[in-house]
Amino acid sequence: MTSQDRNARFARALIELRSLILKGEFAAGDRLAETGLAERLGLSRTPLRQAMDRLVDEGLLERIETGGCRVASFGMDDILDAIELRGVMEGTAARLAAERGADPDLAARMEEVTDALEVAVDPDRFDFRAYVRLNAEFHDILAHLAGSPIVAREVERACRLPVASPTAFLQGQEVIPDFRDSLLRAQVQHRALTQAIAAREGARAEALAREHARLARENFQYVMMKKPDLAARVPGLSLVAP
Repeated sequence: MTSQDRNARFARALIELRSLILKGEFAAGDRLAETGLAERLGLSRTPLRQAMDRLVDEGLLERIETGGCRVASFGMDDILDAIELRGVMEGTAARLAAERGADPDLAARMEEVTDALEVAVDPDRFDFRAYVRLNAEFHDILAHLAGSPIVAREVERACRLPVASPTAFLQGQEVIPDFRDSLLRAQVQHRALTQAIAAREGARAEALAREHARLARENFQYVMMKKPDLAARVPGLSLVAP
């Protein structure tokens, strides 16, 4: 087997196992049986173990002293901390992009995406699917805008934490109160952040990125406190203890 084949099997195992966990296929605290899981995914145990090692690193799995892994569980404070951490990392990415000067091609694309997001949230032609796709691209660009692989990697790591992703609460508009108003607020922040980076205003860009991430805190607290029955619709929320 070539190294390319091994990498492909590992990538598949990682994507599929992470998806199962975030969709709530396993309860928090469940021990994962390697043999049964390998059969379920149609994979050998080697890429599966590699995927489990990665998910331990990401925080979705925990090692058991007697061997193997179990699904991690999270408290509300854990998720709030994860969202705050994502805001810190995206804020750092925004500040460095502003201070160092953003990659010209990525900066131009961010402007295009921001304009497209404006169209997507237009009340007369609201396009939720386009918003979800463009929002994900906006945040991906932000992570890479400063041209720092280290910053981009750490932003990506923070986004993998349960419910911390910029798209975590975009699984169904009914889970958020006044959903379109929430997206309009987010879009105002997208625009302001893009402008701050272009104007080389590092401190403002950082503050805006951190404030933008805190919209996820509001959505998380709303679901957990007022609409816990909707938790199954948000990937990863089934792992959170009320």
